[in-house]
Amino acid sequence: MYKPLSQSNIPKAKLIKRGKVRDIYEVDGYLLILATDRISAFDVVLPNPIPYKGYVLNQISVFWFKFLKDIVENHFITDDVNLFPEVFKESYDQVVYRSMLVKKTRPLPVECIVRGYISGSAWKDYKRSGSVCGVKLPEGLRESDKLNEPIFTPSTKAETGHDENITFEKVVDLIGKELAEKVRDLSLEIYAKAEKYARERGIIIADTKFEFGLDENDNLILIDEVLTPDSSRFWPLSEYEPGKSQPSFDKQYVRDYLESLNWDKQPPAPELPEEVVKKTSEKYLEAYRLLTGEDLLKKIKV
Repeated sequence: MYKPLSQSNIPKAKLIKRGKVRDIYEVDGYLLILATDRISAFDVVLPNPIPYKGYVLNQISVFWFKFLKDIVENHFITDDVNLFPEVFKESYDQVVYRSMLVKKTRPLPVECIVRGYISGSAWKDYKRSGSVCGVKLPEGLRESDKLNEPIFTPSTKAETGHDENITFEKVVDLIGKELAEKVRDLSLEIYAKAEKYARERGIIIADTKFEFGLDENDNLILIDEVLTPDSSRFWPLSEYEPGKSQPSFDKQYVRDYLESLNWDKQPPAPELPEEVVKKTSEKYLEAYRLLTGEDLLKKIKV
């Protein structure tokens, strides 16, 4: 019987981080990343879990890690619970479908953001300065316009609060010129392949965030989550109309609802109405179906 999971509890495994959405455990030199059904908006975790959200986030990442492996190695080992260390098998109901075993890496202190369309904070920056993260853009762009070519707009990784947009030169200062150029070029290459694939299936990937780390041999690999509705803006291609904000398959629907309230965006967050929770869950499941061609609930026999 499925129950939304707001917080995992695996007694014999070492919990090393509880993020806004994911819980990370360490055992036998590996990490287990577990996607809960928590949802955050404006850097505040909301009180309602979103049914199946953790399943969608985990399964979409698994899909993309396999799809993109010809471009760059990644930290994914397996999502087969039968191959997990024993301590996780004892918590089968918590880990199944919503977790993956991954290699430990040294994460780079940079979030690698690629934008193919102008939206969100980039749109605000553009209106103010005509550029985004030091990248000068053409005059006269409208909100949600497709850019002539995707741009790399990195940010710092903030443990708490908001990430800070930075220039490419700042990335060079942080990790060195050779590595900075490598993560920039890889990010743009990954985005191009994923964007083409998704567009053919009715989804525009307007922008997305990648993270990279160095493995024990100092190889650069793709880590974290990849091209999920939490790390990307997914728009339905059939409804795309530049000049305004777009309907989406991500949590923008929740943000829009919260913006309609008299809430100061500080904890505690307000409860979401049942209808908003249901609609959000449906959006996540629909994104999975369009990208993979599978009905997730049939796949997991819920």
